[in-house]
Amino acid sequence: MLELSILGFLAEEPLHGYELKARIKALTGHVRPVSDGALYPAITRLVTAGRLDQHQEDGAGAAPRRVLSLTDEGRVDLLERLRRPRQPEITDHVRFNTVLAFLRHLPDRGEQAAVLRRRLDFLETPTSFFYAEGRPVRAEETGDLFRQGMLRVARATGEAERAWLREAIEQLTQAS
Repeated sequence: MLELSILGFLAEEPLHGYELKARIKALTGHVRPVSDGALYPAITRLVTAGRLDQHQEDGAGAAPRRVLSLTDEGRVDLLERLRRPRQPEITDHVRFNTVLAFLRHLPDRGEQAAVLRRRLDFLETPTSFFYAEGRPVRAEETGDLFRQGMLRVARATGEAERAWLREAIEQLTQAS
């Protein structure tokens, strides 16, 4: 997901490492913070793979800044990651939000809709945080006030997300 975030933000404009880190932190940092020890090796891998270009610019202070930009190969990689997200990128809410943040870069509305359909299919499968005898426990079935709260909030969030996904898929389908 870190590489997807790097490619996605750089598809919008060239950035230096500090700006890039700030944007990634704003997107997922409260849930999954990004460290320099993860970010800069990921940038180096993408530069080495030819997906990013870098050059030096004078900084505001004395130190020069390394400015990163997306190459044509990086754009191809970004589009492929968006076109075919891995299953954890569909099922994990934070990872899916990262895909969603950059899905507009995928030019084909039918492909955008296909990604949203995968998420909708996943959300329509009955699930729970808790199980009894192999079946999902509903909020009304638990006597625990706190577990009931978790389940009710998850239900409301899931209903809202499914409604939005249906609307978005409809819009994308009509437009393509």
